[in-house]
Amino acid sequence: HVQLVESGGGSVQAGGSLRLSCAASGFTSNGLCMAWFRQAPGKERTPVASIYLGGNGKPNYAGSMEDRFTITKDNAKNTVFLEGHGLKPDDTAMYYCAAGPPSARLWRYDYPDWGQGTQVTVS
Repeated sequence: HVQLVESGGGSVQAGGSLRLSCAASGFTSNGLCMAWFRQAPGKERTPVASIYLGGNGKPNYAGSMEDRFTITKDNAKNTVFLEGHGLKPDDTAMYYCAAGPPSARLWRYDYPDWGQGTQVTVS
């Protein structure tokens, strides 16, 4: 299994920005699809964005997430990042990093490995 460690969550005022990090380890394949999902209290876990770690694939975003979120990566450090800008109270959620095969889509069941989550609160 891939081990994932998220960091960077916290509290931010509406309109502010935040950067989340997810470091991956324990994998031997040549590449992974890494994704960010989020889950607000009482709601389903929904996708934000994904990116291929280990190659040059373009990022994928769910719906209008690209308007305010940017996913990037550092292949050398096996780390992906999620930056949020112009955050709104509706962005308040637990944000989860996930790892899956290169063919993984922006669908939670394509990802077998998950981090512990990091809380983002926008007020």
